Amino acid sequence: MGNILQVENLSVTYGTHTGEIQAVRDVSFTIEEGAVTAIVGESGCGKSVTSKSIMGLIQKPGMVAGESKILFRGENILAYTKKQWDSYRGQKCSMIFQDALTALNPTMNIGRQVTEKIMAHEKISRQKAWQEGIRMLKLVGIPNAPMRMKQYPHEFSGGMRQRVMIAIALTLNPQLLIADEPTTALDVTVQADILDMMKGIQQEHGMTVILITHDLGIVADCARHIIVMYAGKVVETGSAEDIFYRPAHPYTKALLSAVPRLDLEQGHLETIEGAPPNMANPPKGCPFADRCPRRLPVCGKEFPQNTRLSESHQVCCWLQRGSE
Repeated sequence: MGNILQVENLSVTYGTHTGEIQAVRDVSFTIEEGAVTAIVGESGCGKSVTSKSIMGLIQKPGMVAGESKILFRGENILAYTKKQWDSYRGQKCSMIFQDALTALNPTMNIGRQVTEKIMAHEKISRQKAWQEGIRMLKLVGIPNAPMRMKQYPHEFSGGMRQRVMIAIALTLNPQLLIADEPTTALDVTVQADILDMMKGIQQEHGMTVILITHDLGIVADCARHIIVMYAGKVVETGSAEDIFYRPAHPYTKALLSAVPRLDLEQGHLETIEGAPPNMANPPKGCPFADRCPRRLPVCGKEFPQNTRLSESHQVCCWLQRGSE
């Protein structure tokens, strides 16, 4: 299959009283149709801002740079009118937000929240929309769906609220689904259930999924491609096999080392020393240079160009360019 989405030179800034925060800096990547692509990195690396840009949700004081392009099936969505955005969101692209408790309206029952989007986009009676809502709750594994439709968010557990969010995102059968930290704040068994359910729905419907996460451990079993971001930049991209078995960037290696493993000494967990750079004044060179154990003199002076290691694997690292 070809690519459903192409991001070119995306830059997003936020104006604050302390200066301009450069949240995303000249980011480019492609998303293959019908596959799961994971965007991974620490909190603040720009992955959620990137996903909101794809949904057209950057609001003031945020600003997308004029030279940025996001091509959905060849169309630059950043040039869309309000009417085109309304058609795009929900039908072509939908998003699962990371905090279901704040994303759901506590004053509205679940049925109204699930059917609201259906009725906004389709000429359908309230009764038919309600039946479709019941079907969606059943699809995401919520038992007693007709009764649950009449209940309110506080009557659901964290995992069940997340399933409701997924049901709402899937109501219009979008071509592209963005899942922003869909299992944050859930215990590990519930995380596994949610991910297995999403994987099953994705495979059944051939849907394209962008999974945003800080945890490489949860993407191993579901992502075909992985994009690693750090300090607003893409530092490495590759297939899941490339990233897990042939990581090339020191940051990717550090992320992998920080994933808890059962075969290591109990209680021992690797950490990444230091802190990410200040994005109000990001470094000119590799942003990971100050934390990198293999830093070269050039690393702090200039950001490395992309090095293609194979057809699927690319990295931005001076160590891979053979420079001193």
